[in-house]
Amino acid sequence: MDEDRLIELEIRFAHQEETLRVLNDLVIAQQERIARLEQICRQLAERAAGLGDGLLKATVQDEVPPHY
Repeated sequence: MDEDRLIELEIRFAHQEETLRVLNDLVIAQQERIARLEQICRQLAERAAGLGDGLLKATVQDEVPPHY
């Protein structure tokens, strides 16, 4: 293998390493964002469930029968 070919392969390898590092950083950032969004969704679901129960109880208790 001649020296120019070896240099070319080393340059390609260096670029691939950089690309992998950048992609890894992006994957890590996306995973952190997904985790935050999942937490927010869980909190919203819990709040919605709590609100739904309260509204249902209030509606049934305060409802006037149709014959009045």
